[in-house]
Amino acid sequence: MKTKLLIVEDEFIAANNLQRILEKAGYDVCSIARSVPIALEIIAAEGPHMVLLDIMLQGNLTGIDLAGTLREKGIPFVYLSANSNRQILDAAKATRPYGFLVKPFREKDVLVMLDVAWYLHQQKQQAEDNPQPGTVTITSPNWLPAGGLKPIIGESQLLTSVLDSINIVSQTSTSVLILGESGTGKELVAKAIHRMSDRKDKPLIVVNCAALPLNLVESELFGHEKGAFTNAIQKKTGKFEMADGATIFLDEIGELPLELQVKFLRVLQEQEIEPVGGQLKKVDVRVIAATNRHLEEEIAKGRFRIDLYYRLNVFPIELPPLRERQDDVLLLANHFLRLYSIREGKNISGFSAQVNKLLTGYSWPGNVRELENIIERSVLLATGPIIDSLLLPQNKTLQQDNSGKIKTMEENERDHVIAVLKKCDWKLHGPGGAAEMLNINEFTLRSRMKKLGIRKDPSA
Repeated sequence: MKTKLLIVEDEFIAANNLQRILEKAGYDVCSIARSVPIALEIIAAEGPHMVLLDIMLQGNLTGIDLAGTLREKGIPFVYLSANSNRQILDAAKATRPYGFLVKPFREKDVLVMLDVAWYLHQQKQQAEDNPQPGTVTITSPNWLPAGGLKPIIGESQLLTSVLDSINIVSQTSTSVLILGESGTGKELVAKAIHRMSDRKDKPLIVVNCAALPLNLVESELFGHEKGAFTNAIQKKTGKFEMADGATIFLDEIGELPLELQVKFLRVLQEQEIEPVGGQLKKVDVRVIAATNRHLEEEIAKGRFRIDLYYRLNVFPIELPPLRERQDDVLLLANHFLRLYSIREGKNISGFSAQVNKLLTGYSWPGNVRELENIIERSVLLATGPIIDSLLLPQNKTLQQDNSGKIKTMEENERDHVIAVLKKCDWKLHGPGGAAEMLNINEFTLRSRMKKLGIRKDPSA
């Protein structure tokens, strides 16, 4: 039986274009609805298996209003939108769609999204139809794809969901957006996806967008021809061309300058790059991007393109912070204990009961990276077979402003960076500079200062 799809879209040309793509691919397309009341009539009469749903429709009701009914009926849906309003985006995401498609629709994007959405819906139905309390799909605390990568440690349900997503998406060439706080393991997940894909025999090209010098970002990513600009004394191959036939991992994608986001969008849409001073070239690149930023906020502030967001957001993987994975803390801690005990040539068998209590009671704002660093330091300081003390940062309480309002993460980050800059008399680099104190490179620091609107007070 063919999968039956309903298109709820009030723009005639967009709806017809979408219908043509779907029918060409062998889908059975219901009548097109241009408002919520008409959509409800078609759902009752024709029983679609899935709905492609625009947000802004004819009449007083929106696609977000219809989404609640679809959830109740167990009908999966994908949003069709290019809306950059933060509140609308948040409301749409809260309805838990299986994805977003951005206009104008590309045939490949539409078909990949439908395949992913349908697969995820079937997995969800199977879990609901055959509930097995206490079991998970992947039970090993040391989950490791082939290829000698670091293991992904944990047994919590949140991590298991991430591992399931890795299994699903690694078998495709779909773009992946990895979301999560700093230290949650975004690069580790990217490497696992690549190692399990059919591109595993070629390299994973890793790029930290925040670490690229602002004046060289375009050249680093897209390459340049000899003589393209001053000091371009020879041709340079960019990272995207290096990743031809392979995978590129763009960490901190939220730091990519707005003017270069257009060129990156071309890579995703047309699989083409344009070196500085050169001609368009076709490339076959699988893109994995990651960020610790809320891209919806960046869109609302005009710092991230809405069309790029939707192109990247075909298959998002959200990594939970360690404070939400309390069941995994001791597993991780013991893993790092074994690792660093062997490395330092020490025979340390475990933690005392008091240290175990400290480990599970701490909030881990720096996530797995902070836990690893603290265990490494504890091993270095240990003099016996048991770790019986732990040096944890103090005063990890919520910061408030003078009015008693809780500060946002960005406000706290800005205050912290300014405090460090003042402490080192606004020296950015070199020994004793702010970059060294913050344990980041100078280019990342300058990028963060620009994003946070930090400038030195001339009177300081």
